Amino acid sequence: MSGSLPFEPDRLLEVLERHRVRYVVIGGLAALLRGSPYNTRDVDVTPDRGRRNLRRLADALRELEAKIRIEPGVQPRTLIFEPDFLNRFQNLALVTAHGNLDICLTPDGTRGYSDLKRGASRERITETVEISVASLADVIRSKQAAGREKDRVQLPTLRLLLERERELSEEG
Repeated sequence: MSGSLPFEPDRLLEVLERHRVRYVVIGGLAALLRGSPYNTRDVDVTPDRGRRNLRRLADALRELEAKIRIEPGVQPRTLIFEPDFLNRFQNLALVTAHGNLDICLTPDGTRGYSDLKRGASRERITETVEISVASLADVIRSKQAAGREKDRVQLPTLRLLLERERELSEEG
């Protein structure tokens, strides 16, 4: 994992799906899959905090050769991923064999997996991989609560997309 990192979200998510990890894709990738024109260079997920699910997530992270991202210029650190370890963190920034993965147990403005799962839908990203993606309303809610400049810049566009999405569902 040295040099230029790949960004292969479909391959990364395929590993999570194969391990039967329960999660919802959030953040920039969820927005992109919902029609946002903004690119992203990482995959953000909110997993179910149940012990069995965190075990499956730990197994997937080992397969993905996940390491903790520290900061630019600092070598990522290898850790032993176990359910109790994963449950201790609100956010984990990881680098994997297929790109950056951010795990956020309770994204800003949400109550975590069960909250996000209610509005999420299953979306096909390849012929064989289908994933759970947060609703556009939930992405907006979280980005608004986070209050970061990069999120504030995207909010007007995301709100327009949500308005258009609602108009289309009323027509259909």
